[in-house]
Amino acid sequence: MIIKNGLVFTPEGTFEKKDLYIEGEYISNKTTDNKEVEAEGCYVIPGLVDIHFHGCVRHDMCDGTEESIQALADYEAANGVLAICPATMTIPEDQLMQAMKAAKEHKNGKGADLVGINMEGPFVNKEKKGAQKEEDIKTADVDFFHRMQEAAGGLVKLIDLAPETEGAMEFIDQVKDEVHVSIAHTTADYDTATEAIHRGVDHITHLYNAMPPFGHRTPGVIGAARDSECFVELICDGVHIHPSCVRATFEMFTDKRIVLISDSMMATGMDDGQYELGGQPVTVVGNLATLTEGGAIAGSATNLMDCMRTAVKKMNIPLESAVRCATLNPAKSIGIDDKYGSLEEGKYANAVVLDKDLNIVSIIQKGQVK
Repeated sequence: MIIKNGLVFTPEGTFEKKDLYIEGEYISNKTTDNKEVEAEGCYVIPGLVDIHFHGCVRHDMCDGTEESIQALADYEAANGVLAICPATMTIPEDQLMQAMKAAKEHKNGKGADLVGINMEGPFVNKEKKGAQKEEDIKTADVDFFHRMQEAAGGLVKLIDLAPETEGAMEFIDQVKDEVHVSIAHTTADYDTATEAIHRGVDHITHLYNAMPPFGHRTPGVIGAARDSECFVELICDGVHIHPSCVRATFEMFTDKRIVLISDSMMATGMDDGQYELGGQPVTVVGNLATLTEGGAIAGSATNLMDCMRTAVKKMNIPLESAVRCATLNPAKSIGIDDKYGSLEEGKYANAVVLDKDLNIVSIIQKGQVK
């Protein structure tokens, strides 16, 4: 297959007008298949990679069923997100175990590829629990994590924790070579976060949200992340973070370290109404999802493609930067950039053709037009 005449997003982070060759499932420098996809006047970008979202179309990763995982995969693929690492929540151990088992058994027959699991909780701080259910929060426990990882068949790519909580530092020491560790739902100060990073943390969950603010005398997790090489997640749904703060974050961290995420919950792709996240009722109005009791923000109701568009069209982030942060950076952050995240020879032929208004024209997944 040949995607012809498009503005192709390069590994260097620029757009170049050229043809893109696909042989079978992979990007190539030539092809024996003369089928053409015309992309004149359009952008050709890698398939998006969402490493932190909970659900969509009234399904959730924590449902623990093949039906729900397939529904997530189908919806995401239809919106140009071709690799997914959905997030679990702080829920009872038996339910979390079932979610892990369901992921292991998922066949990836169609829809977005399930490339991992983001284990958000239960090792968080009750003071910054957000939409995490307090009664199921636990102290960091290596054996607990190993039980979940075994049930998931090794799919857990990210484990989130609050480094100031009991046993967290020792937990980082023991698992840092097995899984990427992310700081999340935390009251940690600068020194504590810095120590955690030195011990092996390489990721920060939804920067700014569920952590102390960035103060000029108390820089906290945000300052510690700035002074490190960690990847930092950013939710650009227009609700979680003010556009000015998003622009400042791109200046501070650059597009080499920011990972755009959706943090979407089951109302994504649905109408306003009553939904659920982590066993708690959620009210959704427009893009805003909040716990029905207490009013805390409960994830987003926006998919990653829409978050990327919002970053560009409403927050004045350069398209090249937004694309990198929704493709290559998330793939790198969980170690799947050998096959996903960029349009390089030898990687999966996952591409999305967008018109100049960033509407989807075509989706190509592993060499097949969807």
